[in-house]
Amino acid sequence: MMDTEVQEERVTNTMEREAVTPIYLLSGFLGSGKTTLLSNMLNEWRSRGLKAAVIMNELGEVNLDGQLVDREVPMAEMLGGCICCSIRSDLGVEIGALIKEHRPDAICIESTGAANPLETLDGVTDASMYKTIELREIITVVDGPELLERSRNGKGRTFKLMKEQIRCGTLLLLNKSDKLEPEQLVEVQQLLREWNAHARIVSTVRCELEDWSWLDAEAHPVPHPIGATDDRQEDVEYVEDSHDASHRHVMAATRYLDKPVDSVAFEELLRGLPDNIYRAKGIVSFSDTSAGSRYLFQYAYRETDFIRIEPQGEVRDVAVFIGEHFSKEWLDNRLRELMSKS
Repeated sequence: MMDTEVQEERVTNTMEREAVTPIYLLSGFLGSGKTTLLSNMLNEWRSRGLKAAVIMNELGEVNLDGQLVDREVPMAEMLGGCICCSIRSDLGVEIGALIKEHRPDAICIESTGAANPLETLDGVTDASMYKTIELREIITVVDGPELLERSRNGKGRTFKLMKEQIRCGTLLLLNKSDKLEPEQLVEVQQLLREWNAHARIVSTVRCELEDWSWLDAEAHPVPHPIGATDDRQEDVEYVEDSHDASHRHVMAATRYLDKPVDSVAFEELLRGLPDNIYRAKGIVSFSDTSAGSRYLFQYAYRETDFIRIEPQGEVRDVAVFIGEHFSKEWLDNRLRELMSKS
């Protein structure tokens, strides 16, 4: 009887570990069509019998675009600032609150057109310390005619921001393509490919799509823990915060740790990160310090900082790695070495 109870508990724990909430980040300059895409995505989820939640960011104090979203859709509003800077720290809190209260099948974040998606991504990963989430896509909506005009007539801040938004995208929607002549369409597509050699490019009108397969869970499988066996619970849970391997560009890999690690070995791991992993953060417990010691760590461009904390509520040990084109196989091997020393 006891063996049966242990087995049932193990199955329950496994199910809890696999309860991952997918996150979709919508980026794109003002007027590109992000809210239209959001509406289309919500309709697609609804047709599948799935419940999605929304986080909408506006620079002003009133969320006008939010009026276009069905009131039955759980929504959090982040007003009066840019999600990538002045209110970035609130994003993780909003994600956690939506998951706790509504348990959505997916969360879609529409950032203001002035937001840099790489900075917003940094805010998204904060939530991984409190909830098991997976960043599925960074979808950049490109205003084709606007981008073409700015590429020809000016190289100001707006043009630079549009370039950054395109560079960070994992899926590029070339919107308003009906307003471009065939040769103009080719010119814009070439520009997108020059700035982002890996993302899928889809030409759209009013962000209408025929292929929604990228929303399928099967397109973003959550791999089993490395070295999993039937006889023991794994120390590391692997959650893929990225897109299909052939389209990887800006990447975020989340690794949940189920036991304390050696502090010296962990610092060695951070010091040995390649240059294309330029950001890491999370919460860790160290096995070689006083009992119960937990630390918030920050790693950015070869600099590391540790702050001792006493988290309130259920906060899991987690390490999030952000970069471009890095090898997750290499990272997983290093984590295996880390756990073997703990």
